Amino acid sequence: MSRRKTERLLNLVVCLLATRRYLTAEQIRRAVPGYPDSDEAFKRMFERDKEELRELGVPLEVGSDQGGGGGEEIGYRIPPQDYELPDLHLTPDEAAVLGLAARVWQRASMADAASGALLKLRAAGVETDASSAVGIEPRVDTGDPSFPALWEAVRDGRPVSFDYQGVGRTSAARRHLEPWGVVSRRGRWYVVGHDRDRGQTRVFRLSRITGEVAADGPPGSVTVPEGVDVRRIAFDRSEPLAEPRPATVRLRANAAHGPRRWARDVRPVGDGAWDEAVLTFRDVDRFAPYLARFADDLVVLDPPDLREAVIQQLKSILAADGDGGEPAVAADR
Repeated sequence: MSRRKTERLLNLVVCLLATRRYLTAEQIRRAVPGYPDSDEAFKRMFERDKEELRELGVPLEVGSDQGGGGGEEIGYRIPPQDYELPDLHLTPDEAAVLGLAARVWQRASMADAASGALLKLRAAGVETDASSAVGIEPRVDTGDPSFPALWEAVRDGRPVSFDYQGVGRTSAARRHLEPWGVVSRRGRWYVVGHDRDRGQTRVFRLSRITGEVAADGPPGSVTVPEGVDVRRIAFDRSEPLAEPRPATVRLRANAAHGPRRWARDVRPVGDGAWDEAVLTFRDVDRFAPYLARFADDLVVLDPPDLREAVIQQLKSILAADGDGGEPAVAADR
């Protein structure tokens, strides 16, 4: 929803809440900023706005102040008693949980929602003191770039498409998904849904999604099958512990002591400035950030998916620091 439309709908709600009588369409047109001068354009926009408010659950009432006699023009209003929330009464434990929940999310896309919810509750006179949870500092890190778009797609019931690089693949493939839910397990995030390409229920790890997640259909076109347990699907189908894999790397002489401690088949190459060695790993997503810490003194030669993961890790670090340059590791070594 655009900012202009959001402001117009908000002004419309405020206008209809503030009036004690029914306002005609023409009165609303004069009182609410943002409507066009053209009669036909206003009529179409006002009809869409009314439908939008009803879809949002706003109790828009239609009637007239003449008591139903013939010929009078109909008007609109929002009864405050139907729109306002009832009084909320939370126990101290419930208030503490709400405050704690607002502190969990680190990513801005979720932190804004949590903070907004607390603000509304406090405005209604509900105390949500999180200080009673002193000593507990939970964090849910949704650092995967695809998380916000997938969370919004699940919320809106919208299909999506994205490039996905599966385990052991050297390139990404385009996937088309009807998302049902996003869940976390052991620090990793997964999206569960109906894979249109395979015609089956599938689970995708967010860290393996490359590039942006794109909308692939209108909102409300995804229906979650009745009785589906998204968490159980994710836990049953997420990848088991992978088999150990060898990685061939080059280590700068007398450097990169961390990897050297458990490297094997270490031998000097070239003029002796570098050593070539073999490391063993299981998970690309966990191993790449570790190797990236030694960017000045370590170059991944093989396998290609690990090499690419390290390069992408370094690029993301540079991007976070506001530097658009290339990572320290040379791509052609």
